[in-house]
Amino acid sequence: MEPTAAAPVVQTTVSDHIALVKISNPPVNALSTAVRQGLQQAFTELNQNADVHAIVVTGSGANFIAGADIREFGLPPQAPALPDVCNQIEASDKLVIAAIHGAALGGGLEIALSAHYRVAVETAKIGLPEVNLGLLPGAGGTQRAPRLAGAAAALDLMLSGRHAGAKEALRLGLIDHIATSDDIAAEGIAYARSLLADGAPIRRTGEQTAALDDRAAQQAAIDAARADVAKKKGLFSPAKIVDCVQAALDQPFAEGLATERELFTQCLNSPQRAGLVHVFFAEREVTKSPETQSAKPRPFQKVGVIGGGTMGAGIAVSLLDAGLSVTMIERDDAALALGQSRVAKVYDGAIAKGRLSEEGKAAILARFHGSTSYDALADADIVIEAVFEDMGVKKAVFAELDRVCKPGAVLATNTSYLDINEVANSVSRPQDVVGLHFFSPANIMKLLEIVVPAKVSADVVATGFALAKKLKKVPVRAGVCDGFIGNRILAVYRQAADYMMEDGASPFEIDAMVRAFGYPMGPYEMSDLAGGDIGWATRKRRAATRDPKARYVHIADKLCERGWFGQKTGQGWYVYEAGTRGGKPNPAVDPIIAEERAKAGVTPRTFTREELERRYVAAMVNEGAKVVAEGIALRPLDVDVTLVYGYGFPRYKGGPMKYADLVGLPQILADIEAFAKEDPLFWQPAPLLVKLVQEGKNFDSLNKA
Repeated sequence: MEPTAAAPVVQTTVSDHIALVKISNPPVNALSTAVRQGLQQAFTELNQNADVHAIVVTGSGANFIAGADIREFGLPPQAPALPDVCNQIEASDKLVIAAIHGAALGGGLEIALSAHYRVAVETAKIGLPEVNLGLLPGAGGTQRAPRLAGAAAALDLMLSGRHAGAKEALRLGLIDHIATSDDIAAEGIAYARSLLADGAPIRRTGEQTAALDDRAAQQAAIDAARADVAKKKGLFSPAKIVDCVQAALDQPFAEGLATERELFTQCLNSPQRAGLVHVFFAEREVTKSPETQSAKPRPFQKVGVIGGGTMGAGIAVSLLDAGLSVTMIERDDAALALGQSRVAKVYDGAIAKGRLSEEGKAAILARFHGSTSYDALADADIVIEAVFEDMGVKKAVFAELDRVCKPGAVLATNTSYLDINEVANSVSRPQDVVGLHFFSPANIMKLLEIVVPAKVSADVVATGFALAKKLKKVPVRAGVCDGFIGNRILAVYRQAADYMMEDGASPFEIDAMVRAFGYPMGPYEMSDLAGGDIGWATRKRRAATRDPKARYVHIADKLCERGWFGQKTGQGWYVYEAGTRGGKPNPAVDPIIAEERAKAGVTPRTFTREELERRYVAAMVNEGAKVVAEGIALRPLDVDVTLVYGYGFPRYKGGPMKYADLVGLPQILADIEAFAKEDPLFWQPAPLLVKLVQEGKNFDSLNKA
C-alpha cells in the first residue's frame, strides 16, 4: 500500500534478520532532503540493531530512485549531503543490497553503487546523466563506477548520459544479479538471504580494484575519452568527468572522492550549468499550454501523410517509429514509389548499422501503406500535409482532405512560413486545422512547432501535443505569423549576418564565429545544407510586402541566379566534391560580394569575432522579445527551446533569451542602441526589452509570471 502524505518518505521494516528500507517519495522517489535524512536515520539505527544481518534498499511505486529532486534545484543545500549518505551506506557493518526496478539514475545509481551488492529486474534502467545538466556524478559515481565496470564503460555512461538496461549493467559489473520476478522487494530479500547463506562478505565498492588492474588499458580508455571530449568545444563538465576517472585510476578512494567533490563544485559554479538546467526545466514547461490544460486530445492511431519528399518521408518514419499506422499519398505511382523507397532506405540504414533486423523492418512496413487517391484517408485520425510551400498547392490539398476525411479528423499542415489561418478558412471545418511544423530530417530532429490558428479547437491543439509526446518530440506552441517562432527569428539573425557580410565580413568568418559560439554550423553552411533555393523562394514571396526603405542584401540571390543552391548542386557558399558533405569556401563568391558592396556604396570594414557575435546574438534576442510580446511565443522559454532544439543554439548556453539574461539585458540593449545609429530601421529595440531593462527585470521573470 502506498504511504499517506503524512507517512515518512523512508520506511523501515525488519523481518527474520532482514531490514527492508523502502523509499516512498512520489512520483519518482527523488532524493529530496527528507529522503536523504530518512536514509541517514535508517542506516544509523539499523547498524545499531543486533537483530539485523542485512539491509535491502528499494523504492516504492515504479522506480528505485530516479535522481535528484528537481524541486530543490537552486535552493541552499540541506544536510545531509548525498555523498555523506552514500559513504554511510558503503561503510555499513551490515550487508547492504540495492534492489532496483524502474529507474536508478544519477544520485539513485550512486546510492545503489554504495551498496555491497545489487539486484535488478530485467526492465530496470540505470544511468549517470548529470552531464546533461552541466554536472558530474558528485556522490562517488565517478569513483565507484570505474571500480566496478572499468574506465571505458564508466566514461561511456557518464559522458553520454544514456540509460543502460539490466542485462548490460550485469555484463558491465554494475549489478550482480537479475531478478526472476517483478516483485523487487521480495527479490531483494531473497537475494539477501542467499548471500547470507553463502557467507558472502561485505564488499565495499571503494575497496574494489579488479576492474582497474590493467592500468595500461584503463589509461588508454581515459586518453581516448579525453581526445574525444576535446573535439566537443565549449562544454565544461565532460573534461572534468574524465579528470575524475583519471583520479579513480591514480588516487586512493578517499582522495578520489575529494577530487570528485572539488570538480563537482567547479561544474556547479559554471555558467553552463545555469544554461543546461534552464533548458532541462524549459523542456518540461513547454508541454503546458492553455489548450493542454483545458482539453483532452482526440484519439489517434491512423495517420495520413501527404507528400513523399524528404520531409514527408521523414514524417512517415517518425510516425512509424512511434507504432502508428501510416498512409502516404502522392500524385502518381512513380512519386509514390519514390516516397516509399525513401522510407525503406531509412530502415535499410538501421539494418546496416545493426540497429534493426529484416524482420523488424518488415513488421514496421506492414503498417505503412501508399495510395494516389485521397479516398484512402477516409478513416485517418490525423492527416499531415507536407507538400510544396505554395498557398495554392496547400489549399488544393486541403480541399481534398475536406472532401474525404471523417468528421473529427485533425487536418495538419507542415508549412514553415505560410498563413495557416488562410489555409483553415479555405475548408468547411477550420476548427480541425492546426500547424505541425516538423524540422528536417523529421525522423531525427526533436522540435515540433504546434501552430495555433484562430479558429482551431482546443482539443485539436491538445492532440498535437499528444502526438509530439508519442513521437518523442519536444513540442512548442506557436502563434500564426510569417515563420512562426523559429523561422521568424532565423530570418532576422540571418539578415544581420548578411548585413555584416556586405559591410566587410566574409561569410566564412561569420560561419566560423557561429561555430565558435557553439552552433554545429554557421548560417551559410546551413543554407547550403538546406538548399539556397528555399530561402530564395521565401525572399521572392516576401518581396511585395518588404519595406522599400529597408536595407536589402542581394548577394544570396546572385548565387541562386547562377543555380548555386549548395550541396545538392555541388556549390553554393562552399564547393562540394562529389560524395562529400563537407565543403571548402567557394572562391567565386568573393567577386560577387565585392561587386554587390560596390553597387551598394559600401566601404568594407573589418570585424572582430566578438563584434560579429554581439550583432548576431542581439538580432536574435531582439526579435525573440518581439515574438514574446506579440504572443507568438507564450514565454521566453518557448523561444529558448525552439532555438535549441530546431536551430542548433548551444544547449549549454540555455537558448537566446536565457543567454541574454546571463550576459545582462542592459548590455544587449546598449548594443542594439549602438547598432541603431548605423541602421535605425533594422535595429529597433523591442519595447519588451526596453521595459524589462527599465524595471530591472530579466526574461526569466516572465517565465515565472
